[in-house]
Parts: sequence; structure tokens; C-alpha cells
Amino acid sequence: LIEFIKPIILGRNPQDIGAIWSDLWKMNRSVSTYVIGAIDICLWDINGKIANQPIHRLLGTCKESVPVYSSTAFHETKEQYAEEALIFKNKGWTAHKIHPHGNPAYDIEICKAVRDAVGDDMKLMLDSMWSYQYEDAMRVGRAIEDLSFYWYEDPLVEEDIYNYKKLHQKLDIPIMSTEYAPGRFYGMAEWITEYATDFLRGDVAVTGGITPMVRLANLAEGFNMKCEIHHGGNSLNNVANLHITMAVPNCEFFEFFPCTGANMFGLVEDINFDNGYVTAPTKPGLGYEIDWDLLRKGHTATLE
Repeated sequence: LIEFIKPIILGRNPQDIGAIWSDLWKMNRSVSTYVIGAIDICLWDINGKIANQPIHRLLGTCKESVPVYSSTAFHETKEQYAEEALIFKNKGWTAHKIHPHGNPAYDIEICKAVRDAVGDDMKLMLDSMWSYQYEDAMRVGRAIEDLSFYWYEDPLVEEDIYNYKKLHQKLDIPIMSTEYAPGRFYGMAEWITEYATDFLRGDVAVTGGITPMVRLANLAEGFNMKCEIHHGGNSLNNVANLHITMAVPNCEFFEFFPCTGANMFGLVEDINFDNGYVTAPTKPGLGYEIDWDLLRKGHTATLE
């Protein structure tokens, strides 16, 4: 922060978001994208408050609410996965994503158990979290096709674009990847031109802020593709993700980890959901009050 970021941002006009982000990105080999993203989010928050508008209004609001999908914790048994999915269906949620263990045979059993529990009227997604080799990825993909899953996320590591192309050619279920693809925003075009994925993927933390995340969604839109935004890792990042979701036409859902309380921090009051939907923030900037007491506990220095 002090060596690379301080010289770039101190004394700058906070309304020069595009120029500042471009200068920050030149440091991406020395500084985490999480740091770049945090600064970019702050700049958008400042500009929203200057304009007295929510960030999504500055970006160009497309919608006022979107459905939320629950994103599972890890469970020991397929019965626990099924029970969790049914809980959210009974709350009115219409979509649910499974994070299994990476054992292809048992992952298929988990998916079958969840589908049997919720029936055919809930959208189900599988996030394999880069667990498989190509042959196992094909086997699991065929199985969840038969179960009418909505998408198949991260079956392979994202360095393996060669085998992603083969999966995309041979499977009918939509493939989702690029969350941690090399090059972040600048590496995404190859995934489109090589027909390696059906969705683009990112969030304000791993992609480097609101600025590149909106660009990523716009890139996908130009090819009539969806760009689904990943959970941001904490409540404050998720609010930034929420603004982007409301400002682009090609993000269908908002992802939330309802079972992982460790990710719920950074805000005085967390994001609320109503019958499986989340609504656009209405207050200026991010529109949520930051938990400054929490930040002060970790405070080490103030840059001047």
C-alpha cells in the first residue's frame, strides 16, 4: 500500500475513476487485485455521495430487484445437502448452488439427492471448485445434464482452457468459468473467442473493483452472454457487487452464502432478502453504513 499505491492515489481527484484504476492496474503484479478493488469501490462510493445517488444510478440502473441463489456450505452427507436446499426452497428461494467434495461419484449422488428433495421447479447449479480432471468432469457433466441443472461451474482449473473447450463442445449444460482466469479482465476475451465458456464470471475483489467488473459484464453482453457475479468475500464487497448486478442487463442472479457467517462483516446492517429476492440500494454511494468500529480494531496507521 505505502510503496506502490500511496504515490498513485494521494492528491488525485476521486472523480477520475477510470484514470486512477488504469494506473492502479499497472501495479497488479506487485499489489493484490483485492487492494485495487477496495480502492476502486471507495472511489465509486465517494462519487455516489457527491452526486447524492446510489452507485447503480451512476452506472445506469437496469433493474430494481433480482432473485438470489443460496450457495451451500460443505456438508458431510448427501442428506445434509438435500436438507439445506429444501430449507431455502421453503423460504421462497428459486435457485440453489451446491459445493460438493470433489469426489466425482459422490458428487453425482449429492446432486441427485438435492434434485429429488427440491423437485423440478428449483434451479440448481453445481460449483465443483476446480476439482476434476477432464474425464471426471465429463462424467459429472453428463449426470447433471440428466438432472436438468442450470449451470456447471468451475469443473477444471482455469489454466486448462484446452479442456474447457472440449467440455463446452461435448456437453449441453452451460459451462461457467473465468472467476480466477489468468489476466482477470484482460484475459477474458480468449475464453469467448475460443468457445470455452457460456458465462463470464468475476466479482469486485478478484476482478479488481467496480470499474473492471462493469467492463467485464459489458464485454459479455456484446456477445449475448451472461456475466454472473461471484460472492465478494464479505458484506461490503457484496454491496458493491449488488450495485453492478442492478446496473447490467446480463446478470440474472445475486449470489449469497447464507450459511457462512464468517463472510458477514464490514457493515453495520447486512443485506436483506425478501422471499428469495434482493432489491437495489436506495441511499447514496454504497448505501450501507460501514462498520467503522470493526475497522478501527485493525487500524495500524493513517496515511497523510
